[in-house]
Amino acid sequence: MTTIYDVLRRPLITEKTNYQFSNLNQYTFVVSDDATKTMVKDAVETIFDVDVVRVNIIKAPAKRGRRARSRRLLVRKSGFKKAIVTLAEGYSLEIFEGVQ
Repeated sequence: MTTIYDVLRRPLITEKTNYQFSNLNQYTFVVSDDATKTMVKDAVETIFDVDVVRVNIIKAPAKRGRRARSRRLLVRKSGFKKAIVTLAEGYSLEIFEGVQ
């Protein structure tokens, strides 16, 4: 990776992440496959100018589906890596504010 902007791919917004950032002050991002916890922490602190307390990284497995006619298993969606970033009290990210 060359820059910190390559670490964060996009924010991940689901019902669970909506609860996390509104009540627990945790934000979820899809990150690149070779990103580490320190890289994610540095990227979020630099880009959004916030104080990061903790970073958890989870590798989501690929989702498999069946083809209707032949009943064979096929990998339809590839796996990805996501990071759950916990911010210090009093900090929030503006990109998640319109989702509430």
